Parts: sequence; structure tokens; C-alpha cells
Amino acid sequence: MERRIRKNPKAMWMLKSLLASYIITGVLLVVLAMLLYRLELNERTVSASIVGIYVLSTLAGGFILGKLMKVKRYIWGLSLGVVYFALLLLITLGVYRGLNGDGANLLTTFILCAGGGMAGGMIS
Repeated sequence: MERRIRKNPKAMWMLKSLLASYIITGVLLVVLAMLLYRLELNERTVSASIVGIYVLSTLAGGFILGKLMKVKRYIWGLSLGVVYFALLLLITLGVYRGLNGDGANLLTTFILCAGGGMAGGMIS
């Protein structure tokens, strides 16, 4: 397994970029939690902030991956956004044993994650 990853640095770069995206997500969610505690934000503000965090995280991950790949950066950024969303969906299914909300929210989140990653790849 280790030899395959060494032979395929693109897979390793994808994993590193995903890890960076999830670290950024974690840090920003902790900041949001502190703001929620201090300022007693309403649900609408928190939901909008979470969507913004998804976009910023995938934008940063797509930017990092685009810098590493150097060719077809927008495609790599898009793929990072799709994988980010897939992992986010799997984590949600694992924690809640189902999906909260309707299909429109799910589709919107997918488009924002994919678009954020693609935008990050394009500006890299």
C-alpha cells in the first residue's frame, strides 16, 4: 500500500489537501462555537456561517491542490470539493444515522463544496 502511494504522489497531494480543508473546517467551527456562546447567535446566522465555512474550506483545499498539481487545476479543485462533500455526507450518516433536511439542502451543499474547490483550483 505504501509503495502505491509513493508511486502516485497525486493521491498523496489530494489527501494532504483534504486534510488541510478539514483542519480549516475544524478551526472555523470552533471559532463559530465560541461566537455562538458569546454572542448568542440565532439559528439562521449559524446555518449561513456553516455554509460559509464549507465554501472557505474547499476554496483553501482547492487552492492548495491547484498549486501542487499545476495542470488542470480547476478539475482537481472540483474533485477535491466532491470528495470533501462525500466525506462530509459519510460522517453525517455515521453520526446521525440518516440525513437531516431535504434533498434541496443536500444538493445546495454539494454545489457549494464542488464550486468552492473548483474556484480554489482556478485562482491557484
